Amino acid sequence: MRVIFMGTPDFSVAALDALHAAHEVVCVYTQPPRPAGRGKQPRLTPVHARAVALGLEVRHPVSLRDAQAQADFAALHADVAVVVAYGLILPQPVLDAPRFGCLNIHASLLPRWRGAAPIQRAIMAGDAETGICIMQMEAGLDTGPVLLRAATPIAEADTAQILHDRLSQMGAALITEALENLPDLRAVPQPEAGVSYAEKINKAEARIDWTRPAEAVARQIRGLSPFPGAWCEGPLGRLKLLDARAVSGRGAPGTVLHGLTVACGTGAVELLSVQREGKRAMDAEALLRGAGDLNGQVFT
Repeated sequence: MRVIFMGTPDFSVAALDALHAAHEVVCVYTQPPRPAGRGKQPRLTPVHARAVALGLEVRHPVSLRDAQAQADFAALHADVAVVVAYGLILPQPVLDAPRFGCLNIHASLLPRWRGAAPIQRAIMAGDAETGICIMQMEAGLDTGPVLLRAATPIAEADTAQILHDRLSQMGAALITEALENLPDLRAVPQPEAGVSYAEKINKAEARIDWTRPAEAVARQIRGLSPFPGAWCEGPLGRLKLLDARAVSGRGAPGTVLHGLTVACGTGAVELLSVQREGKRAMDAEALLRGAGDLNGQVFT
């Protein structure tokens, strides 16, 4: 098939590789390069960099709403466009241009967790499973009918990064299967029951409230790892929390009971991976070797 690929972050790269191996990717659309790093030099998106390495044409319009951008898109005469974490709204003329329309790789089991942050929200909510849906795009936000879906359990040890990487590979495999069978697939409308929205992560959500139950705190830490990263203040200054598990324990919320086990409103959390400001991430044992005994200290 003649495929237009539309994606931006790391999550999208596996699907680009899979489609390039199996089809003719006629053009890649991604977000424009943006200033990054200390020098604020323009940095290509992960998809842009990978597309260049594969020798593919890359376009990065600021918008697809003007008539010329839409005409340029239609002139590619694509059979299908595959969209995964692209970052721009697709107007109806763009949705209608490819022969089979635009297909989205969405990282949830729709209609649960439509929107921007389905991986993080699924972990933070304590969902038992999540997955990938291949959806026929329409004008609404992740409202289109689903062509294929695949589920995966959310393990207690899964951080957002671990789940992100697993779902990225699942999405690549599922979109390949979808394109192989596209004319024969039946689009199933999403049920009206069970709709939820994965709002974009707000950095204000990242500060830990130790009065919450331990299970909720641990899920918050894993769901926001590595970015933006849950955090707290304490005797070591600001501490970014990257991995944790709920354990038994009792004490005033925020108090270190032993090692890096911290009391919560109910139960406690064992901090498994942390990062001090200006330092690399480290496990609890490494932190305590440098910081000494923190028993009785209070995190806020």
